[in-house]
Amino acid sequence: MKRPLVFLDADVLFAGVAAPTEQGASHVVLRLGEITLIECVTSTQVVTEVERNFEKKLPSKLPELRLIISRSLRVVPDPEPHELPPYKGQADPKDLPILIAALTHGCRYLLTFNIRHYEPATSEILVQRPGDFLATIRTLLVQLAAGTEKT
Repeated sequence: MKRPLVFLDADVLFAGVAAPTEQGASHVVLRLGEITLIECVTSTQVVTEVERNFEKKLPSKLPELRLIISRSLRVVPDPEPHELPPYKGQADPKDLPILIAALTHGCRYLLTFNIRHYEPATSEILVQRPGDFLATIRTLLVQLAAGTEKT
């Protein structure tokens, strides 16, 4: 069975690293990526954005952010400008490259707290908040344990 490919938006990455406890859903998702139960993916644009936010708000946590990125995430390139037009209208303009990166790299899930920014025209990707994604994973694990997993 292949590991789920899960694309993380900047807000999820920020929340997971900045969390004061280890119980937050974003932090749990990063841990699942670190122990390779899921494959966490993000883009260069996301890394740039989250690093900029840490430099402004939590500069002391920048080393931790970079360590988590190296341990938990596969960073993929941003889409080229000519790749954007076919997806126009499926996400806010500034978030469109994120959706395209997730789709072109085969991610089944895109995790963000800004789900209203995304309206993919395909059912190949689910846009979810981290907590909803963890509920999905729990359901899949229960189905797997019961022998009713749908492939």
